[in-house]
Amino acid sequence: MEKTDIINIAAQQTSALYDWTFNVIQNAGVSDKLAHIVTSASLLVVAFGILYIVNFIISAIFNSVLTKIIKKTKTNWDDFLLKNKVLNKLSLLILVIIAQQMIPFIFVGFPNFTTGLNKFLNIVVILSVYAFINSLLKTGRDILRTSKAFVDKPLDSYLQVVQIFLIFVIGTLIVSILTGNSPWSFLVSLGAASAILMLVFKDTILGFVASIQVSANDSVRVGDWIEMSKYGVDGDILEINLNNVKIQNFDKTIVTIPTYTLLSDSFKNYRGMQDSGGRRIKRSIHIKISTIRYLTEQEIDELKKIKLLLPYIDKRQKEIDEYNSQEQVDSSVLVNGRRMTNVGLFRAYILAYAKHNPNIHQAMTLMVRQLDPKEHGLPLELYMFTNGTNWGFFEDVMSDLFDHLFAAIKYFHLEVFELPASDDLRHLLAEGNLISAGQRSADN
Repeated sequence: MEKTDIINIAAQQTSALYDWTFNVIQNAGVSDKLAHIVTSASLLVVAFGILYIVNFIISAIFNSVLTKIIKKTKTNWDDFLLKNKVLNKLSLLILVIIAQQMIPFIFVGFPNFTTGLNKFLNIVVILSVYAFINSLLKTGRDILRTSKAFVDKPLDSYLQVVQIFLIFVIGTLIVSILTGNSPWSFLVSLGAASAILMLVFKDTILGFVASIQVSANDSVRVGDWIEMSKYGVDGDILEINLNNVKIQNFDKTIVTIPTYTLLSDSFKNYRGMQDSGGRRIKRSIHIKISTIRYLTEQEIDELKKIKLLLPYIDKRQKEIDEYNSQEQVDSSVLVNGRRMTNVGLFRAYILAYAKHNPNIHQAMTLMVRQLDPKEHGLPLELYMFTNGTNWGFFEDVMSDLFDHLFAAIKYFHLEVFELPASDDLRHLLAEGNLISAGQRSADN
């Protein structure tokens, strides 16, 4: 027996039930119009009673039996069914479908009302189907998030694309039901308005393209630390949606930017630094140029007491002595030949200290170099990487390193450049006053 035959039989039985009820009420001396109203009301009460019983049975099965089974299982995917209320949406869909099959036959005596009611119930069924499918999609998203392959992928963007497509299909079906026209005629009319639709959904389309590009190129993931100064972004990505990206800055503020800006604007991603295991130190010590000079033998002997510097001084001194001996250098003039300078030994000490520091990454670039001398002195730049990427660890290592170097620089008869402070000016003024007072005393 085909489905249409079953529906026709059910319709005949329901119509017979309506006619029987109508005849019983009419025989009681009720007018035809009132008899139709009482018949529909009576059958409506019966229908609600049936729906209540069905709802009770479904709830007992879903909430009592299936829920307990799901909670006892060791798998996680079925827990997401409860989280996204898939069973609730399914029970609602079942009730709506049963109501759709029952209620129109209750109002047999009101054909105009039945037509509108059928349209309304068809729309409710479509919306219930969408709610059920949407819950399943959310469940699929949550299940994929538990996989390492998808934990950093913009799954919300893909979900929203599917949701937009479903909403478009549902909207087409609803308009078709309300107008009584074929869905294809509605789609043809939309073709003429495609330019307007492109303008309305411009950000959504750009966001969708950006999400695909970002995922395909693996340029950014959920959890990455990115920096975009233009938008005040400096923190970790919490979520990548179809229309926007949510970032939590390190001051705990939340910034949202359009997804397509990840393609249209440049940004800095610190994932490479975090994956490498080392974080770069790139900071300079500005040496006061007037304190740079050659070292005397006594000063060199004194610096040999520094354990880290002794091997370098011995090796360097041997090279210098051999060169000066071969060239027969006149040592009475210091500029002749080759000699050690305080800034050179200080640079060698910094390098040796860094190579013996367990918190400095020895497998990455490690050097101390001179930059162009400027109005703020001679910059000695430390270019190296810490042996870890944690922010607090990085700051501690860098602070300890420069604490030591600032304290050690005086042993090399060097000074760090500083702009004149108020105390310096007062000191110069006091010295000038003393000189003037001494000259006046001498004149007297």
